[in-house]
Amino acid sequence: MPKDRRTPGPAPRATPGATSGTGTAGLDEVDRHLVALLSADGRMPNNALAEATGIAPSTCLTRVRSLRERGVIRGFHAEVDLAALGRPLQALIAIRIGAHSRDEIDRFRTKVPRLPGVLSLFHVSGANDYLLHVSAATPDALREFVLDHLTADPAVSHAETSLIFEHVRATPDV
Repeated sequence: MPKDRRTPGPAPRATPGATSGTGTAGLDEVDRHLVALLSADGRMPNNALAEATGIAPSTCLTRVRSLRERGVIRGFHAEVDLAALGRPLQALIAIRIGAHSRDEIDRFRTKVPRLPGVLSLFHVSGANDYLLHVSAATPDALREFVLDHLTADPAVSHAETSLIFEHVRATPDV
């Protein structure tokens, strides 16, 4: 049976925790290959991971467990269809904070991720202080979110909304 070209081939055997000069301290070629495979398919069964990397299933299980314990793999997540949840509209909202006091920033960072429809909050450099990724059912619902939760917030001096037309998720290089 021909090998799927999108699936990385077998990784060379290496000593766990060794480096290959790529700057990825603590990860050998097998670890990097496991991370690449799991980044592409977080539900890949252990036996398939072991076969793809050329290691025994028990070794594979130990290595994946080690990657999780070391924080290299921080979790496995479901990619959810927001339209199926009734929230097909997505936007990025650039936010500027008026007063950059620690208390205001901490309050804002604590409050915003808990708001309905918030997918991610990014603290950024540049003209804006934060980028907020949100989803909403309709343009009116998005407008109400901005008015009720952002422009009404005394910490927010400016909010600019950009609609997302398409979101393409990339797989990190390993």
